[in-house]
Amino acid sequence: MNTTGLCVTVTAHTMAELRAARDRAAVVADVVELRLDGVRDIDVAGALAGRRTRVIVTCRPRREGGAFDGSEAERLGFLEQAAREGADYVDVEWGAEVAPILALRAGRGIVLSSHDFGGVPADLADRYRAMRGTGAEVVKIAVTAHALVDNLPLLAFGREATGRTPVALVAMGMPGLPSRILAARFGSCWSYAGDGVAPGQLPPDRLLSEFRFREVGSATRVFGIVGRPVEHSVSPAIHNAAFDETGFDGVYVPLAARDAADFRAFAAAVDLAGASITAPFKMDLLRGSENADAVARACGAANTLRIDAGRWSVRNTDVDGFLHPLDGRGIELRGARAAVIGTGGAARAVVVALSTRGADVVVYGRDADRAGRVAALIPGSQARGGLPDPGSWDVLINATPVGTWPNAVESPIGSAALEGGSLVYDLVYNPEETRLLRDAATAGCRVVGGLEMLVAQAALQFEWWTATPAPRERMRAAAANRLRQMTGAA
Repeated sequence: MNTTGLCVTVTAHTMAELRAARDRAAVVADVVELRLDGVRDIDVAGALAGRRTRVIVTCRPRREGGAFDGSEAERLGFLEQAAREGADYVDVEWGAEVAPILALRAGRGIVLSSHDFGGVPADLADRYRAMRGTGAEVVKIAVTAHALVDNLPLLAFGREATGRTPVALVAMGMPGLPSRILAARFGSCWSYAGDGVAPGQLPPDRLLSEFRFREVGSATRVFGIVGRPVEHSVSPAIHNAAFDETGFDGVYVPLAARDAADFRAFAAAVDLAGASITAPFKMDLLRGSENADAVARACGAANTLRIDAGRWSVRNTDVDGFLHPLDGRGIELRGARAAVIGTGGAARAVVVALSTRGADVVVYGRDADRAGRVAALIPGSQARGGLPDPGSWDVLINATPVGTWPNAVESPIGSAALEGGSLVYDLVYNPEETRLLRDAATAGCRVVGGLEMLVAQAALQFEWWTATPAPRERMRAAAANRLRQMTGAA
């Protein structure tokens, strides 16, 4: 069970706007952080009046990532007033003149906070223990994560704080997202959400609905997607929906790793149960695993990891995931001339998949040598630099990210080159209908979009991790919904 609270941060330009935002946030929040900095007509009493849930009052100066540019005496005066007038909590920064505010309430309701927007300070452990010794009710530490391992000092603080001063621990930035979603595992008294008020902050509705924050406890099994970048992946929506549908106590989080070693250290520290693997780690994590299935070895790339008692096993579900939509349509590939654009891990899976169905494969890439290495996976395949000529293929597969939102107007190949083809399969799934697919349909080709492959391979991952049949319809609906949210579609 998750006993960690949700703190929603709100900002505004006027007090009327701040109060309105406060009351909207109170619908889902356990506590609302009222940021007075940026408000033109600050009225502390007005900020507190009529509140519907607990609030934290703070006023961040620019040096702490805030918008307040008045004097320090004026800023601290607002916070002292909030303490006197009964604010549930007042947040004051370590390094400011905190003694008078601490004395007003004997530390009760005081959040003593430290923010580092550059990284993880070398003296963080000493700072944390000094802050804890002040008598403040809550100690907040926020650092900036440039790698997954930058979460780990906070994880250690949370474990140390058990039964002591409550802590709120945040790693800002995309690599720090696990600290927000897994706040219960980090020992935080609450996790911060908001509309991007701090780097890496999630909107509260996404934290609650997609990541099921209220259900993520210290014993919840942790899965994720490891890659760089991962912020536009819809895999968290897919897998978290599947956990919800089946009642499996798991959560799936984005893991923006610096490198394979960074991921390995983080995985060990949080007792990771499994992960989807995307670029650029599909080959690195295959090489570093104790056990790999035959398909992953044939591809030279893995897309799925499972960890059992410290033993790392990997598979490649991209091959079967790629074939699933074709089999569902009864498409015959034997003897077809297949042109594969791309030279990464996805292209490797496509080449292996096509070979199992008897297609004649040519791999195309900007780097002819890399294309050659992919083609060499299957005897008889060929490799060429550049792009396929019109009329040279029956089936065209785009295994590059070209055309992915927000660059959805792009296509990996000109529309004229599509004339005379039979089938175009675009592995890009965001948006569902890419520029390539529209052009291909106009040219008279049958088309297959990447979302079908994404859901099919994810279903196989889910079943391997959980030994439970995957709820494919719920997974597809969750993916489509997340795509609409990302692109702003109706």
